[in-house]
Amino acid sequence: MCGICGELRFDGQVPDETALKSMTNRLARRGPDASGQYLSGPVAFGHRRLSVIDLSERSSQPMVDATLGLVLVFNGTIYNYPELREQLGAKGYSFFSDGDSEVILKAWAEWGEDCPQHLQGMFAFAIWDISKQRLFLARDRFGIKPLYYSITPGGVRFASTSQALLAAGDVDDAIDPVALHHHLSLHAVVPAPRTLLRGLRKLRPGHSLTFGVRGQSSLKRYWQLTASPCLEEMNEWEWIEATHEALKRAVERRRTIADVPVGVLLSGGLDSSLLVALLAEAGNSNIMTFSVGFEDQPEEKGHEFEYSDLVADLYGTRHQRFIIPNEEVLARLPEAVDNMAEPMVGQDAVAFYLLGERVSREVKVVQSGQGADEVFAGYFWYSQMQAAAGSDIERFRPLYFDRSHEELEQLVTPAYHGPDYTTPRVAQGLAEVGAKRFLNRVLGYDVTTLIVDDPVKRVDNMTMAWGLEARVPFLDQELVELVACMPPEVKLRSGGKHPLKVIARDLLPEVVVDRPKGYFPVPSLKFVRGEVLEFMRDVLDSRACRERGLFQRPYVEQLLDRPEQAHTPILGNKLWHLALLEFWLQRNTGKPT
Repeated sequence: MCGICGELRFDGQVPDETALKSMTNRLARRGPDASGQYLSGPVAFGHRRLSVIDLSERSSQPMVDATLGLVLVFNGTIYNYPELREQLGAKGYSFFSDGDSEVILKAWAEWGEDCPQHLQGMFAFAIWDISKQRLFLARDRFGIKPLYYSITPGGVRFASTSQALLAAGDVDDAIDPVALHHHLSLHAVVPAPRTLLRGLRKLRPGHSLTFGVRGQSSLKRYWQLTASPCLEEMNEWEWIEATHEALKRAVERRRTIADVPVGVLLSGGLDSSLLVALLAEAGNSNIMTFSVGFEDQPEEKGHEFEYSDLVADLYGTRHQRFIIPNEEVLARLPEAVDNMAEPMVGQDAVAFYLLGERVSREVKVVQSGQGADEVFAGYFWYSQMQAAAGSDIERFRPLYFDRSHEELEQLVTPAYHGPDYTTPRVAQGLAEVGAKRFLNRVLGYDVTTLIVDDPVKRVDNMTMAWGLEARVPFLDQELVELVACMPPEVKLRSGGKHPLKVIARDLLPEVVVDRPKGYFPVPSLKFVRGEVLEFMRDVLDSRACRERGLFQRPYVEQLLDRPEQAHTPILGNKLWHLALLEFWLQRNTGKPT
């Protein structure tokens, strides 16, 4: 829901209105319904609205509460806002709108910097406190909603996308060597606060950041997933029942907190199929579902309609499926890349982009199954890590990192050489989770750090490019905190995601529950040949790529000679990684660094 941006000056000057307009205009696709701005003294806010809750002008933004002396721009949805509204009303606050945005303002007035602790949902927001002359930024616990910022010569700017900040100017777009090491080790994940560009930063999930008018700042962590053992031991069936109840609440809450219809992105896999089943179990009828497919390749089908159709027929959903011609995938790839706040190497990004285009013509809000594999240990590498020996990082690194530090130095030119930045960063992240069991530390780090940049960011960027809000019930705070305590062996049974499979057996056809783990199929990109190979060759052989001097040519030539053989431990294509990175840099920075 929406795109936000703004600027606070530290030098006594007024914000650059032209820069504000540039940022706001660049966010138009995230909020196609309305536009607004606020300028006063050292601060300026811009907003693009996607109307989902309280569709009236009373919830327009930037939202100004003259009585409290507060101004807000907000992106996301607060799922417990009705309860908070009642609680704050009992404390004497009166409301002039019916949506969740105003509740954030009252929460700030009541609890100050502790207000994010009271919010359940997905959010990124900025509050300007007029009397205290402070800018407060906050981001949700799992980073579902993005929030980027840059320190400029005169102050700080923030926005929902990196492209908005780049459009405003004054961003150092040289490549950050530390971030590059992360990007090339963790399949394009760069843990916050870094991004690939030196002058661009992102707020960490579960954190707030406060700025004063003289440039003073303070970063505060308001939430941390500790994955502590539960006080009361439960047996397997009690765990499954508790999971079922928590998941039902998460799914239903994401349906009811909206003043517009809510659909489901139905891939045909277990996760999205279970969302449909749980909605029906809760008594919902007239469910809208959407599936996308591509043309087949000799080695692989381009769709999973045989599964999604079963679920749609079983529950009588209003189902639509879309077939994307192969030639459209490559032709539309530049559009998808232009809407990536950071380079994303998941080949299904373009699938979500093209699906979002079609679904946005029907609804404004959908539920999506992202996060289930990371919460419930659904990927093949989790069981392999569990069976491995050694320290946490010794068990994690060989099964997850795209390449060793030594190979990375063969890939990038000496200007980007340095120590192994990624291994200690991941080791520290695993230790911070604080769980007693190794796999729970891995899953906790994954769900709070790694999936923030992929797949959570991928889904947000690609759907919001069409003004479509994607909600992710499997990243519900209550559900994640519960499952973080669950013994790993319960999650790993049945080949992973055991609790979900048990819940689904009473709700879904066996063929959907027991099917092998699937991935969003985009065969025309997965199999590197023909026009796709020529596209990557053109990008990596381009003058811009050579002048950038990022990659060592012998490594690139080696990959081009065997494009379908060079894979990462989790089966990513190394050639695609390099081509996508270079293509993103060309599209978004427009010059060698």
